[in-house]
Amino acid sequence: MTESRNPQAHRTTVRTDILEPWPSQAMVALLDRDPKTVAEGDPLPLGWHWLYFKSPVRASRLGPDGHELRGTFMPDIDLPRRMWAGGRLRSLRPARIGARAELRSGIREVEEKRGKSGRLVFVTVDHTLLQDGHACVEEKQVIVYREVGQRLATSPAPAAPSEPPVPPRMSPAATWTETFLPTPVTLFQFSALTYNGHRIHYDNPYVTGGEGYRGLLVHGPLTALLLLDAARRHSEAAVSSFRYRALAPLFVDELITLVGRPDSDGEVVEALNPAGSVAMRGLVG
Repeated sequence: MTESRNPQAHRTTVRTDILEPWPSQAMVALLDRDPKTVAEGDPLPLGWHWLYFKSPVRASRLGPDGHELRGTFMPDIDLPRRMWAGGRLRSLRPARIGARAELRSGIREVEEKRGKSGRLVFVTVDHTLLQDGHACVEEKQVIVYREVGQRLATSPAPAAPSEPPVPPRMSPAATWTETFLPTPVTLFQFSALTYNGHRIHYDNPYVTGGEGYRGLLVHGPLTALLLLDAARRHSEAAVSSFRYRALAPLFVDELITLVGRPDSDGEVVEALNPAGSVAMRGLVG
């Protein structure tokens, strides 16, 4: 059953930032490439606006999970677990590193779903990145909140009622394959780079005892950026769109396999865990 909770929707915020080279250089270094390859004037890769527009949060305004207390921008939802469920990115024109930019964000929808796994609340947030008054990137982001109840070591993320569909599982043949090993340092650096205080990425006693996972979790945004980065390097055409869904968790010190294969609508990309199961699937256009 799904019911709307839209009275909490339509909150908006506008943030400005200068897209300094440093965060993008740090992301390139995290990917084990030369950070000097990034300079002012370069186009910002799709999705890399996640490295910018960060606002400091007072320690007294942090919740038990390390995120900012709800009720300021995100709705005051009374469910403890938060997960990045999926989303959609679309490039309209290049955003340039080194220039001032604006990020307009608004909560489009808040929906509650009840099922076998208990209560789930999906928050859909729209973002628009602008430079010089022109929209450069449009994003739809879906965050899900859920009850403590069951252990989630192997459970897939549920699909939001309004989430864009993901491609079906394809044949095993891939046009490219590569691997990435997320270490504790990787997770620490990405948390710091994105100002993400969520304790599931760095606090082992919390993530195992408090949330029931078997180890530190890889960030959903990091997995999405790994897929986008690999797709961009293996493609002859520019990446202009990406829709994706998180299906299962990925864990620290466990090798991630990234694969891509052609599809009639673009390219299907997947992040696989060591057992070969799909943890995130997307479609790049």
